[in-house]
Amino acid sequence: MTGRTLNGPAMPRSVPAAHASDRWSDGRLPGLMLFLLAAQFMTVLMLAAGMAPGYDIGSGAISGLGAIPETASLFNVSLITVGVLNMLAGALLYRIRGGLGTLSIFVLAGVGAVGAGAIPLGTSELHSLFALVAFIAFNAEAIAVSRLVHGPMRAISILSGVVGLVFVVLMVVGDAGNAAAFGAIGHGGTERMIVYPAMLWMLAFGGYLMASRELPTD
Repeated sequence: MTGRTLNGPAMPRSVPAAHASDRWSDGRLPGLMLFLLAAQFMTVLMLAAGMAPGYDIGSGAISGLGAIPETASLFNVSLITVGVLNMLAGALLYRIRGGLGTLSIFVLAGVGAVGAGAIPLGTSELHSLFALVAFIAFNAEAIAVSRLVHGPMRAISILSGVVGLVFVVLMVVGDAGNAAAFGAIGHGGTERMIVYPAMLWMLAFGGYLMASRELPTD
């Protein structure tokens, strides 16, 4: 690979039909998938937190919304959707740009999200494993993509991934028995500082891909 970035010229107004229908060289579809992934999940997080009786954002784990009867179906379906869309978008980007390492991270993040949604909190220890994989991989995904973009999008990708991973470490330390690592935002706030940067990055990256339209291949 030559190291070119995901920053191709806009598609001209008049193109042959064969090229106009070739979505394999067009970033709009994976961009739309990533944008919808993040938009629907952040919306569901806000709705479910407001709907769940007695739920406390500061102390409650995000996955707790998947174990409360009033919000379980909404949250778990949304989380599984996150995983599926992420893997599909990663596969499409791989067809455009290549890179097995980046594709592997997209797949790991997707598997983690699907697993955490299919196995709700409190039903099996596997839930925590899948959730941890998702926490790490979604933020690693942002860092991995930074080499494919340029300008402000590269800085946003690196910053969001680093912030998320720092809070993964704080969450692990806090869950190991040192609750002081959570600080004033608690366990729930710490988890949200893992998830929100990744989701906000995904909104930005999805928009970047949709605006770039034509993506160069190597």
